Amino acid sequence: MTAPKPVTDEAAQDAVTGEEISGTTIPPSTPTRDQSTSQKRNAFTELLSPSGKSTSKPPDTASARHATPTLTTFSGRAGLGAYTHSPESFPRSRVISFDDSYVTINDLYPKSSIHLLLLPRHSQKQLLHPFEALQDPVFLASIQEEVQKLRVLAAKELKRRFGKFSAKEREREEAMEKALYSGNDIDESSLPPGRDWSKDLISGVHTHPSMSHLHIHVLSIDRYSQCMRHRKHYNSFATPFLVDVGEFPLDKEEVARRKKGGWLNRDLVCWRCGRNFGNKFARLKSHLTEELEEWKKE
Repeated sequence: MTAPKPVTDEAAQDAVTGEEISGTTIPPSTPTRDQSTSQKRNAFTELLSPSGKSTSKPPDTASARHATPTLTTFSGRAGLGAYTHSPESFPRSRVISFDDSYVTINDLYPKSSIHLLLLPRHSQKQLLHPFEALQDPVFLASIQEEVQKLRVLAAKELKRRFGKFSAKEREREEAMEKALYSGNDIDESSLPPGRDWSKDLISGVHTHPSMSHLHIHVLSIDRYSQCMRHRKHYNSFATPFLVDVGEFPLDKEEVARRKKGGWLNRDLVCWRCGRNFGNKFARLKSHLTEELEEWKKE
């Protein structure tokens, strides 16, 4: 009888399943994307208009139609490398924007209503542990600036999706309508501020990234998704296992505290009301459905 393989430290700290680290294959080249890797695209404009017409011209030769494409696969934990290598090969529903420095994608296995990944293309940084990579003050400043841009975009998308449910947004809209009907000029300073959707976002890196390439998470705070399937998934975004990019650079004591482990096995605690569900993930998942609806109404 073959003895079972021991659980490695790496596997014990993984916040993902085997399916989520199965690798990524670069799709065959298609005529639907601009092939320039320096083209910066508006993130959610194209995301919300996936059927927009392409300006690229289709190939007009028979050989182009029948040639067998050569596929490149980034296996296992290197899967994110496919996006930094050839972002132009992926559909708009996956790669939101890219330029020479960064690629932004929708997480293939999102853990919230909105879940983006920022992927640096810096050849000397992209395979470093985030704690090491973000010690560089120049690189850190660039990351923080890019994350802030994504947070602005994600906040706008949250408002687009959920604004109609929000009491604060409704209060502002009603005040604006009242001012319009009165015939007076609208004084923005006198209007209710509406909802600050940026406060409903979190962003950071994991203390033990499950993927090899450096990536920064930007996601809505609801932690509601079909891909949120087990305790480690939830705790990887609800405990100090996630380190906000604003906390960097970390001192040695903080690095040691974060890396000590155990975060993923903590009790499951609702991010919104603080209720403790112990290790009962199914009960937490049901509760998160209720909290989602209440959160949207704020």
